[in-house]
Amino acid sequence: MANRITEKFKHLQTEKTGGFIPFIVAGDPHIHVTGQLILELARNGASVIELGVPFSDPVADGVTIQAAAERALKNPISVEAILNLVAAVRRENCEVPIILFSYFNPILQYGLNNFAEKAVAAGIDGILVTDLVPEEAEEFRAILAAQDLCLIMLAAPTSSDARLEKICAKASGFVYAVSRAGVTGARSALSSDAENLVRRIRKYTDLPVAVGFGISSAEQVSATWKYADAAVVGSAIVAEIARLSLLMDENSSEFVEKIGTFAANLLPKK
Repeated sequence: MANRITEKFKHLQTEKTGGFIPFIVAGDPHIHVTGQLILELARNGASVIELGVPFSDPVADGVTIQAAAERALKNPISVEAILNLVAAVRRENCEVPIILFSYFNPILQYGLNNFAEKAVAAGIDGILVTDLVPEEAEEFRAILAAQDLCLIMLAAPTSSDARLEKICAKASGFVYAVSRAGVTGARSALSSDAENLVRRIRKYTDLPVAVGFGISSAEQVSATWKYADAAVVGSAIVAEIARLSLLMDENSSEFVEKIGTFAANLLPKK
């Protein structure tokens, strides 16, 4: 079976449109709500969904996503629970590609081979490991490839050309271009570093390139599509989840629908 990520980007290319990749943290506000949010985001235009594995020391994340991880970790949550959640979502006939966005430690603790086998069985399509450098990625890349799972690699504006070449050599599915140096977080304006980085990445790979870190409006998504294949929106959606959690019942269908509407409004109007 072809990987859903690869198929989705082929479809986007045929349709001559960019991809929209929302990010949420598994377990924020609760694990059962996360499943409903995945289904709602899929209904509201998500091309791919990034599902964050909450971690106690999220060094690459800004305050918004750190706070979401802290909220998620207040309840029992584990890699196993997240895989079971995705399996349940797949039983709802949800075919949107799903990527697990994790630090390496939780996966290592789970066992690399065991993780890959369980991930593909659950319906995961790709893995992005925030702190996995290309020099140390080969074993995990090979394990994932054997299960037809993509390894999404991060590339930053500060990466040298030699390093970008190494990153692209390990990547599959797409390359995630970090729009600026630093941690995650919504920004009112995007850095010009992102467009230049995408241009540099394209010298070393034919894979699609998605841009993330700081994208928080339909205008920014539209601007990103002019030079990249997809835009990732994380902190803006996670912040809206946090805001609404203070105002209404997180377990209500209205809560889930409002997040779906918020995500849909991040898509450029046709």
